[in-house]
Amino acid sequence: MTLILTGDYHTHTPYSHGKNTVEENVIAAKEQGLKQIGITDHGYSHVAFGIRRRQTSAYVADCKAAAKKCGIDVLVGIESNIRGVEGGADLKESDYENFDLYLCGKHVFIWYSTFSDFIRYGGGNLIQEKRKKQPSEKLVQMNTRAYINTIKNNPIDVITHLNFGSPANALEVAKCAADYGTYIELNSKKLHLSDDELNEIVQKTQARFIVDSDAHVASRIGDKKIVEEQLSRIGFPLDRIDNIDGRLPTFRFADFKKHL
Repeated sequence: MTLILTGDYHTHTPYSHGKNTVEENVIAAKEQGLKQIGITDHGYSHVAFGIRRRQTSAYVADCKAAAKKCGIDVLVGIESNIRGVEGGADLKESDYENFDLYLCGKHVFIWYSTFSDFIRYGGGNLIQEKRKKQPSEKLVQMNTRAYINTIKNNPIDVITHLNFGSPANALEVAKCAADYGTYIELNSKKLHLSDDELNEIVQKTQARFIVDSDAHVASRIGDKKIVEEQLSRIGFPLDRIDNIDGRLPTFRFADFKKHL
């Protein structure tokens, strides 16, 4: 199976912990024949690698300058952090005007919404990751609530690497994502959903998908290798993916902002 990407909506630069500049990422996207690229550095609450609010103007300016110079569509994005079980994320409504694309996922070293979230949600998942054992049902239920509340409470375009470092009921999360118009990401940096989980989501929900590289270096922009391998194994219906074969995704965040 060979996927022809129209856009890559999950890429990083030195504004978080990517290696190449915004312009270098955009040049790589153009060389790959992409029509769009999302520059989506880690959100404000990421302690070690998040973009800072004081950098936002420069970040936006770099994206706009690269778009003008390279002649492709550059979406100013963010990969926000799920900050707790009640679904807190990084962006305030006052931040929305600066961004075109709103991704969100589970990350470790962040400022959690509450001390309880730091201990139970952050610490619980970190311990689980280190133990490498079957997660408890209690942990799975907590993570599922966190994903669902984040989708409900924020105009999230894409949930990134679902279940990576945060084992949840992927089917229930996908049902919610379908209801709210949030995409499930197929991440080509790390396999995050099992074949069985992905099959179940396709068969039992109307969830839509996008394929992303999660590139931290420009040479990986547009990478899709491990996604192609998984989709080939399970006979995935390609009409459920909205950023291939010339199709462009319809993002929830853009529509949400029109009604503010």
